[in-house]
Amino acid sequence: MLALRPGTQPSTTRCEKPDFDQSVVTSPAPVRASREPWRTGSPTQSWYRRSKPLPFVWASVLGLLLGAGASNSRCFADWPEFRGPLQNGIVSNPELPIAWSAEPGQEKNIVWFAPVRGLGWSSPVIIGDRIYMTSACTNDSAETNSDVAQSLVLVCIDGKSGKTQFEKTIFEQGAKAPSIHNKNSHASPTPIAMGNRLFLHFGHQGTACTDLEGTVIWKNRDHSYAPVHGNGGSPILAGNLLVFTCDGADASYTVALDQTTGGEVWRTPRGIECERPFSFATPQYIEVDGKPQIISPGSNIVQSLDPETGLVLWSVRYEGFSLIPRPLFHQGLVYLSTGYMAPKLLAIDPTGTGDVTDSHVRWTLSGGIPNTPSFAPVGDQLVMVSDGGIATGVRAVDGKKLWQKRIGGNYSASPTTNGNLVFLQSESGEAIVLKIDEQPEELSRNQLPGRAFASYATIDNDWIIRTEGGLYRIGSR
Repeated sequence: MLALRPGTQPSTTRCEKPDFDQSVVTSPAPVRASREPWRTGSPTQSWYRRSKPLPFVWASVLGLLLGAGASNSRCFADWPEFRGPLQNGIVSNPELPIAWSAEPGQEKNIVWFAPVRGLGWSSPVIIGDRIYMTSACTNDSAETNSDVAQSLVLVCIDGKSGKTQFEKTIFEQGAKAPSIHNKNSHASPTPIAMGNRLFLHFGHQGTACTDLEGTVIWKNRDHSYAPVHGNGGSPILAGNLLVFTCDGADASYTVALDQTTGGEVWRTPRGIECERPFSFATPQYIEVDGKPQIISPGSNIVQSLDPETGLVLWSVRYEGFSLIPRPLFHQGLVYLSTGYMAPKLLAIDPTGTGDVTDSHVRWTLSGGIPNTPSFAPVGDQLVMVSDGGIATGVRAVDGKKLWQKRIGGNYSASPTTNGNLVFLQSESGEAIVLKIDEQPEELSRNQLPGRAFASYATIDNDWIIRTEGGLYRIGSR
């Protein structure tokens, strides 16, 4: 396997159908956990202190081998987390289809459809032939609002047949739970698959670890906060830590749990005054000059954290709240959206220390920047789609806008790239496939019934796409 330089992405190849281009102010110190050990079966006792350093040596080696910017979880599952094994939506498979339809009488490339009970916008994760996701269910499957009690469940689907293998309740959510945005669900964060473990996160409702059969190993419900619009950000892995953000109306911090026990290892507050502190971002694990960082954006600030200690390495301030897109690490820079109300794209050099707002922001861009979908790298370009359906390509090195195209629709799912092809999934179930060159070429539009907010996954040579009604396997047949 070839070693990739930090900040680069793996090249891709494709033969025919269609052309496939290969080139393409430092915050307060974290709060450390006490010495009280985790007590099995008592999730309220979450204070835990590690006795050994994190295994970042092998994580660094894997980062060099497989491409900088991805966590060490990617070698343990086929599609282990939100945005896939490289954390950026990149796949490399010339056999993935570019056209499909579920229209009755005109079905095309539909392998199977699996109904999923309840409502959830977590993206699927995959180990072998098993597909996992979360959902929020009531006794009345048509009832999904916050005024009734709901079960927060783990669902497993067989990838070959589309049959449900099991549905296991992880948490019970009481009636009159905090309300959510009409685009959100009570099961929106994407799980993580690592080895024989699944890590499930339901925001303020709690976090859990299970085995691949859904048997709970540990639960942690200590990180409850007052949510605004519900939960959203997904967790990530860093060494032997599970890391996620807690940005609500009354709390704003990043926290790390021990993967084995669920005990808190560190938490780092945002350390900044903010009128609207709530956000929904997923952190990003990167390596810079062989040293790991966790990029954790929130309202008005993005922080780079030392994964082992939680200490702030550098930070950048901006004006923005309700951040959703996952940061992207590409060609040595960190790219992020500043969130509402007028999002900007920032390109940050991650080699600084302290407050680097005035020294390490390489460029900024306005106009067509997404509030919700994450960015997609395609060679030397960053491709994005705004929530309102404007697709844009910019040059990664300097932010020069190369093209812009109104494709219509509304978007929440993050783009997926396959070589020089970009797959954009609209909220109405329509997928647009663009071939990216100096100007984009639209190759197809593909409709599935129902709303769609989850991002894609792949299994073998097929797409796995989640809609409001369930799960589709899309493959050339």
